[in-house]
Amino acid sequence: MAVLAPLIALVYSVPRLSRWLARPYCLLSALLSIAFLLVRKLPPICNGLPTQREDGNPCDFDWREVEILMFLSAIVMMKNRRSMFLMTCKPPLYMGPEYIKYFNDKTIDEELERDKRVTWIVEFFANWSNDCQSFAPIYADLSLKYNCSGLNFGKVDVGRYTDVSTRYKVSTSPLTRQLPTLILFQGGKEVIRRPQIDKKGRAVSWTFSEENVIREFNLNELYQRAKKHSKGGDMSEEKPVDPAPTTVPDGENKKDK
Repeated sequence: MAVLAPLIALVYSVPRLSRWLARPYCLLSALLSIAFLLVRKLPPICNGLPTQREDGNPCDFDWREVEILMFLSAIVMMKNRRSMFLMTCKPPLYMGPEYIKYFNDKTIDEELERDKRVTWIVEFFANWSNDCQSFAPIYADLSLKYNCSGLNFGKVDVGRYTDVSTRYKVSTSPLTRQLPTLILFQGGKEVIRRPQIDKKGRAVSWTFSEENVIREFNLNELYQRAKKHSKGGDMSEEKPVDPAPTTVPDGENKKDK
């Protein structure tokens, strides 16, 4: 059972395997996943390993290793229902160029209220979330394209500043589907949020692609309006952006927390 669970997950994810293996960190993840099995099972490598088995066989799992593997398998499967490997290696942190201001638990409210003529798009993220790390380069690229004096991009680590997650109602549970969360603020008030939350408090499935963000948040319109007001030296007449129409059925949510 300890080995069967990750193998089932692997077979289930075969169609996506080729795309995943094109990334270096996924290759490393695969190697880490099978390394322990190879070391424990293949002689003569396993002959020198300690064991607590009654028969003294060093080339087979003892009861303690079986319990650990079963526990890790359960945690990985709960953490990510599409997991392919028993042990996973997170994508590397994005270190490229960006026009993003990072907030803490005190500066986020101050900045949103400081100049209400400025429109803010804020990402609520956590460093331990693979989805947040995958979205990081997309969000950085959007900030390079659309950042201007009247349209700013920000980020706040709700994994570190838990009171921020409470104030803005972003769940940081290990099983949450609310990370990352993007919120558009105009006049210091929330206008649009993705993913949306249904009446039962569950996140509605939404893909964090560049195209979806541009469309749902009307970034082209926001950018042109912000540039126009900036050139005119007056942003006081800026109107709230109309979010793309999206209904949130009460019982229809593919991915929830």
